[in-house]
Amino acid sequence: MCSHFLVEPVACTPASGWEKGQVENQVGTVRGRFFIPRLRAKSYAELNAWLLDQCLVHAKTNHHPEFRTKTVWQVFEEERPSLVPYAGRFPACSRIAAKVGPVMPDLRSFAPADRDFDGFHATPASVSKTCLVRFDNNKYSVMASAVGRPVEVRAYADRIEIRQDGQIVGDHERSFGRGRTIYDPWHYVPVLARKPGALRNGAPFKDWVLPTSLARVRKKLGRTDDGDRQMVKILTSVLSDGLPAVEAACAEALDEGVHSADIVLNILARRREVILRPLTITTPDALKLRHEPVADCARYDRLRRAV
Repeated sequence: MCSHFLVEPVACTPASGWEKGQVENQVGTVRGRFFIPRLRAKSYAELNAWLLDQCLVHAKTNHHPEFRTKTVWQVFEEERPSLVPYAGRFPACSRIAAKVGPVMPDLRSFAPADRDFDGFHATPASVSKTCLVRFDNNKYSVMASAVGRPVEVRAYADRIEIRQDGQIVGDHERSFGRGRTIYDPWHYVPVLARKPGALRNGAPFKDWVLPTSLARVRKKLGRTDDGDRQMVKILTSVLSDGLPAVEAACAEALDEGVHSADIVLNILARRREVILRPLTITTPDALKLRHEPVADCARYDRLRRAV
């Protein structure tokens, strides 16, 4: 972390708060200024956005402790041209720069996207037969193909990432409650091929919000006897064709007044043929024939007589 953020740690004596009193005093000041009464936020993103707004308001409305005739913000603006560019990158620096402005005009040129600090706590875990991984008193779903092999759980501050053989098999917003089960319905779509009835009653598919056209097709197919099996065929095609393509195919079928799985799959197949159609190659002028050959069979007769 120190090499990433280009800082040098200074060790303090254990249990000797007076050695870092200024830091601890500032923590207490910030706590009293922004966190009392206790805040409630739906996510870290919402909390950080609120704190950034409050810091800007405080800087623009309060006088600097040393330069009493100026606000904290005015002093910061005067110092901005003298600040040293930062070569690392905080994940939220783009949001801060949007409100505060870059510390230097070319700050983001020093902050490539691959320089984010990848801070996580890694833990090995096993996958249950129901495609679930337990972490911190909660369960998170993974792809059905991951069952039976160990995985690595990467716990970030706001999300849980689950990897197997270097590939991501699950990615969820982190839950800080207890006993919760967090599903991603798409993880269970391959299982529906064997048990299409689970689409109606399975826990991963309760309150599943699908794109508009897919939701309309599902509602119409729900009125037919084999609607679940047809809907499973459409959902399975998402794994190979992608959600935007299947959504567009469903929209086209609904525009034509039909909604069966065979028609939706036929539309997808026709669109794939258009995509795979060979392109016409334009011949460069340097490779074009100036004198095209002429079909003259009499030349063979002359060759025969010469022999």
